[in-house]
Amino acid sequence: MQELGEISNILSDRITALEESATIAMAKKARELGAQGFDVINLSFGEPDFQTPQYIKDAAKQAIDEGFTFYTPVPGYPELRQEIANKLMRDNNLDYKPENIVVSTGAKQSIANVVLCLVNPGDEVIIFSPYWVSYEEIVKLAEGVPVKIMGTLENDYKVTAEQLEQAITPKTKLVMYSSPSNPTGAVFTEEELQSLAKVLEKHPQVHIMADEIYEYINFEGGHASMASIDAVKDRTITVNGFSKGYAMTGWRVGYIAAHKDIATACDKLQSQITSGTNSIAQKAAAAALKGGKASAEEMSAAYLRRRNLVLDLLKDIPGFVTSVPAGAFYIFPDVSAYFGKSHNGKTINSALDLSMYILTNAHVAAVSGEAFGAPQCIRFSFATSDEKLVEAFTRIRSCLAELQ
Repeated sequence: MQELGEISNILSDRITALEESATIAMAKKARELGAQGFDVINLSFGEPDFQTPQYIKDAAKQAIDEGFTFYTPVPGYPELRQEIANKLMRDNNLDYKPENIVVSTGAKQSIANVVLCLVNPGDEVIIFSPYWVSYEEIVKLAEGVPVKIMGTLENDYKVTAEQLEQAITPKTKLVMYSSPSNPTGAVFTEEELQSLAKVLEKHPQVHIMADEIYEYINFEGGHASMASIDAVKDRTITVNGFSKGYAMTGWRVGYIAAHKDIATACDKLQSQITSGTNSIAQKAAAAALKGGKASAEEMSAAYLRRRNLVLDLLKDIPGFVTSVPAGAFYIFPDVSAYFGKSHNGKTINSALDLSMYILTNAHVAAVSGEAFGAPQCIRFSFATSDEKLVEAFTRIRSCLAELQ
C-alpha cells in the first residue's frame, strides 16, 4: 500500500493548492466532539433548521409516482426554467426567458460554472470582502487571480464605488459579491448598486456575479438586483437557488440567469461534468416557486427574531464588536480584543485560535473569519432554536471570561 506522502506526490497541483471549505471543516470537528459524548452546539453551518415545506415534499412524491426518474435536460426542465423566469420578473423585475436560465446541482455549482466559463489564467477577479469561503478557491481553480477589497465595519462591511474603481485594472475580468451577504448579513441598497454600476459601466470587459441566494432572508424590506440596472444587465450573472429561502439544502438546486451567450457556455460546461440536475429535486423546486413566498417569509420572520436575540446576548460579551446584519442568518463580530489573551498557558493569537478555544471549552462550533477574508472576525450562524442560541452564547461568555 502506498504511503500518504507518496500519494500526495501524484496529486495535481490544482488539488493540493485547494483549501478545504472552512465551514465544512469546522462542522466535521463539531461532529467528532459530539461523537465523543460532548454536547456540542453547532453554529458553524449555513443551514436552515426548518424542514422543507410540506407542499414541496408532496410535489417530489408526486413526481416519483408520475415517473420522473430519467435523465433531465442539462440546463434544467423547461417548466422549472420558466418558473424561475416568472419569479425573476415577479420579485426582481428582471426580464429573462428560459434560454437565459441554467439550473445546476446547487448554487455552488452555478458559481463554479460562471467562473470557469469566464476566467482565463491570469485574469483578475475582484471579490468583495468579507466573502463566502468558496469564492476565492473557485477562482484559484480557474487559475484566476483573486483581488480582495474589504468593506469597513463602519459601512457594514459593504465595499464602496471608490474602492471598486481603485481595484479595477486592465486585467480585471469579473467582480463577485453576495447580497444579503454571507458572512456579514450586509444588504446592498438600490442606490449603492447604482453607484457600483456607474463604475462598472466604464469598464466593459468586466462582468459581475451577483450571488442572491439569501434574497428572501432580508430584514430591511425590498431586495435590489444588479441585473435590474440596464447599463450592466448583459454583463451581470445572477446566482440564486432554493437552499436558504425554501429550506431545501439537501435537494441541491441552484441556478443562474444571464445573457444567452453565458448561459449557453455554462450549459456546455455542465454537460461535461454533471449533466442535468436531479429530476425529483427539480420538480420540487418548480412547486416551491409556484407556491410563492409565504413559507420563506415565515422563516425570515423567525430569523429576524433570532437576530435580535443574538444581538441582545452579545451585549453581555465584552470585546465582541459587530455590525447589525440586515439579512441572512449570521452574526460576524470582530473578536480581535481577545488576541494576546491566554488560558492555561495557551495564547490566543488569531480568530482561528479563538474559535478552537470556544469549541474546546464551550463546545460551541463557529467559523474563523480567516476563511472569509476577515481574520479579525468569527462567524456564528443563528439558524437554530432560541434555546440553543441562549445556551451557546451563555457558554461563550463564561469561557471568554476565563481568558486573561
